[in-house]
Amino acid sequence: MINTINILKISALTFLLTLAISCGHKHGPGDGHDHGDTNTTHSEDDGHNHGSEGEDHHEEGLHLTMEQAKTVGLEFGDFSTIKVNDYIKATGTLDLPPNAYSSVTSKFNGVINGTKKFVEGEYIKKGTIIAYLENPEFLVKQQEYLIVQAELKLKKLDLDRQKGLVNANAGVAKTLQNVETEVAVLEAKSVGLSKQLNYFGISTNDLTPSSMVQQIAIFAPMGGYISSINFHNGVYVQSSMTLMEIISSEHLHLELDIFEKDISQIKLDQKISYTIPAFGTTIYDGEVSVIGKEFNNDTKTVRVHGHLDGTKPQFLKGLFINAKIWLNDISTTALPEKAIIQDGKKTFIYVAVNDKEAKEIEFTEIQVITKATDNGFTAVKLMDEIPEGMQIITKGAYYIYAQSKAGELAHEH
Repeated sequence: MINTINILKISALTFLLTLAISCGHKHGPGDGHDHGDTNTTHSEDDGHNHGSEGEDHHEEGLHLTMEQAKTVGLEFGDFSTIKVNDYIKATGTLDLPPNAYSSVTSKFNGVINGTKKFVEGEYIKKGTIIAYLENPEFLVKQQEYLIVQAELKLKKLDLDRQKGLVNANAGVAKTLQNVETEVAVLEAKSVGLSKQLNYFGISTNDLTPSSMVQQIAIFAPMGGYISSINFHNGVYVQSSMTLMEIISSEHLHLELDIFEKDISQIKLDQKISYTIPAFGTTIYDGEVSVIGKEFNNDTKTVRVHGHLDGTKPQFLKGLFINAKIWLNDISTTALPEKAIIQDGKKTFIYVAVNDKEAKEIEFTEIQVITKATDNGFTAVKLMDEIPEGMQIITKGAYYIYAQSKAGELAHEH
């Protein structure tokens, strides 16, 4: 029992000594305890960003020093309003009016013979004999005509005799009237047969039994290029068949489609320059001849026809073309060509604040759409507004562009 009491006294004494030592101990800086010291500072290398005043920030963007700007002769300017021979782009085809096409047909049924050697694409002159058409009916028609002519000649002699008898009071008026009727019928029949033979190509002026023919010639009705051939020797043809098709390039013209927004600027006699991709880069000339009166709701275009001037291209029906219709003396906003930068599909200009007191100049790109170029100026349309207080770089733009490219290369990793 006494031992137990002694152990408790020793434990209590030990606890009181430990508590006294703990309360009297002071902690130094860096001992891992947070003492809430408001004057605590961090070193520059402790990884914290403290945003101290006077820190030098790096600004992104394209800059030139004033010395560089003077060296390259940098100049500021603004738009110029000038008269530029602007143009409207159009696409279309080479085409022909309906009267430029001709189908060669037979005027009568028959067998083709004596065909000339033709190939598609070959030029043929007007009046050229293409082939001959044979049919026994031609002989029958000529025979009928000659018989009617003989009967008519005989009836006319009888008519003269009857008139003489009537005048001498020896004839009968009714007989004279009958003969006159017969002459009129034969004359009508003769004229009808003559016109039929002439239509077939057989002349009746000097037709005699010995000059009758059993074949007629088929002629080219116009000059042009052969687009198709549908016959050969020995084939039986009917008058409804097309034997050959001929296309005349004399009236070759442009068929252009103009968008709704541009049609108000199109006038008669405006000059056209066009190229045919299939034939390379050769530029051909033309002019506006007809402005269509119908609006195509599907394509939102109006058809414009153009005549060809000067050298004409080789004709292939429906050949695609690119064209420019030139507008005369259009006043527009323009910039010097050297102020405009073309970078791939992007076209832009540089603008900046013209502050002569500044140590350097910061430039901003403004994208533009370019149009016609004339006398060193290019018509442009801004994609975005120029920020207030900035002017356009009219000289030295390419140097700025080169510096920007050099900067891009320098930052590649």
